[in-house]
Amino acid sequence: MDASINYREGDIHLNLNELFNKEKERRNWQDPEGTLKRIGLSECHYFADIGCGYGFFSIPAAKIVGEKGKIYAVDKNPEAISIVKKRLNKESLNAELVTGMAEETLFCEKCMDIVFFSIVLHDFADIPKVLENSRKMIKNDGTLVNIDWKKIHLDKGPPYSKKFSVEKAKSLIKNAGFNVKDVRNDSELLYTIIADPA
Repeated sequence: MDASINYREGDIHLNLNELFNKEKERRNWQDPEGTLKRIGLSECHYFADIGCGYGFFSIPAAKIVGEKGKIYAVDKNPEAISIVKKRLNKESLNAELVTGMAEETLFCEKCMDIVFFSIVLHDFADIPKVLENSRKMIKNDGTLVNIDWKKIHLDKGPPYSKKFSVEKAKSLIKNAGFNVKDVRNDSELLYTIIADPA
C-alpha cells in the first residue's frame, strides 16, 4: 500500500500502512471474503455497501462481482470515500461511490442483488429512512444483510447503549418492508440478519 496517502479516523491522522494494520487486526474477528461468499455474493451481482467506511467489504466485493457486476458504496466521511476510490482504481474495479448520508442516498430502484450493512446500522441518525431507501433499491428477489454487534459488554465496538439486540434490529428491518429469513450467530461478537423484500 502507498503510505503517502493519509486519512483520518476520529481525531487520529493515519496513513495507509496503519489502515492496512487495522484491517489486518480486524480480519482476526471478521473475514470479509468468507462473509460475502456466505451471503451469496457472486459474479455479475449488483451490491450496495451502506456506510462503507474505508472499504473493508467494498474492495473484496468488487473483486467478487467482477467486470459484469458493480458495487455501490456510500459513506458520510469524504476521506474514507477518497481512500476507497484510490484502492478501487488501483485495481480497476467497477464501482460507484458517493460521499453523503445514507438517509439521502438512493443509487437506483429495484437494481440491487444485495444491500449490505456491516456494524453500522446502529450509527445512522434516521434508521427507518435508511432501510426505506434499501427497500427501494433492492430487487424483488434480492437480499438485505445486516451484520452488527451483539448487545453484550465487550471491549470492541460501540458502547453497550448503542448496540441493537437481534430483536430490535429485526423489528426495524421488518417495519421497513422486509421478511427476516435467517439470523446467524457469526461469532461471540457479531450476528447476521438475512432478509428479503416482503
